[in-house]
Amino acid sequence: MKDDRILITHGAGGRQTRNLIEKVLLKYFKDPALRLLPDSASLSISKSCADICFTTDAYVVKPIFFPGGDIGKLSICGTINDLAVSGAKPLFISCSLIIEEGFKISDLEKIVMSMANTARLNSVRIVTGDTKVVDSGNGDGIFITTSGIGIKRRGFSIDIDKIKPGDAVIISGVPGMHEISIVNARENLGFKSNLKSDCASVYGLISKVFSVSNGVKFMRDPTRGGLASVLNEIVSNMRYGIRIYEEKIPVTKGVSSFCEILGFDILNLASEGRVVMIVDSDDCEKVVSIMRKHSHGRMSSIIGYVTDELPGKVVMKTKTGGERFILMPSGRQLPRIC
Repeated sequence: MKDDRILITHGAGGRQTRNLIEKVLLKYFKDPALRLLPDSASLSISKSCADICFTTDAYVVKPIFFPGGDIGKLSICGTINDLAVSGAKPLFISCSLIIEEGFKISDLEKIVMSMANTARLNSVRIVTGDTKVVDSGNGDGIFITTSGIGIKRRGFSIDIDKIKPGDAVIISGVPGMHEISIVNARENLGFKSNLKSDCASVYGLISKVFSVSNGVKFMRDPTRGGLASVLNEIVSNMRYGIRIYEEKIPVTKGVSSFCEILGFDILNLASEGRVVMIVDSDDCEKVVSIMRKHSHGRMSSIIGYVTDELPGKVVMKTKTGGERFILMPSGRQLPRIC
């Protein structure tokens, strides 16, 4: 890489993150499971048993307690979601804690209790872990790493090669709520609207979709880099483009006002309880219908379609009738949102 130091932008989930992974990490990590950089690795153990999915993630969010969740709930939901969007039923999770000397044990208990409750509600077991304590001033509170294992749904795979023009792009709700919640809490901005993090498990929602459709071709939870990052990752691996429609993107008045006042693009903001899907055109309406019946999918919407007119590009038709290209986020995003 041209620069010889890690920058905060390398962790923002946009273009710099992609460059770091491709030019440094993948130069040495060459396992075929990494080819498409999925949320979880899909691994075959033997012909006689189902494939497993395996994922890992680190959590450094600040503040550790925020409207709608905390670092503990976030770590469990994030790991469950990475498995769920890979078509797996989450089963087991590991928990590694790095705790700064002086951290309140009462806060640690709140976090661990939140992890346990979230795992229990999702029928997931926390089965192994590790704890390290670092000197005061060298840890900034608490960091958590979780890994997860799940059993992959038979017959399902993330297969971008199956995507074709006319397939629908679906999002399960208002994007960016998690990052908005973190910004509001961290900067003490005082917005009084219901700006809670969307932090939640999407496994139940995805299970409902699978009960009515075999037409799901791609899923991703739009975390760092938001919807813009996910859509650009998709088109970078196929010969088609994607056109989305601004008026179809679900938003609330509070979110719209927040973004307008602070100059944020909602497409670049992270969610922690949403799923983006590419679904066969024949199934998209019934998929959205079943999603809207789930508590975490009430505002699900078809926001666009795959097109052969714009290979490798994402374009948005604006409410005013114009069009603009949606690029992979770059530059400094808000750090430590997850």
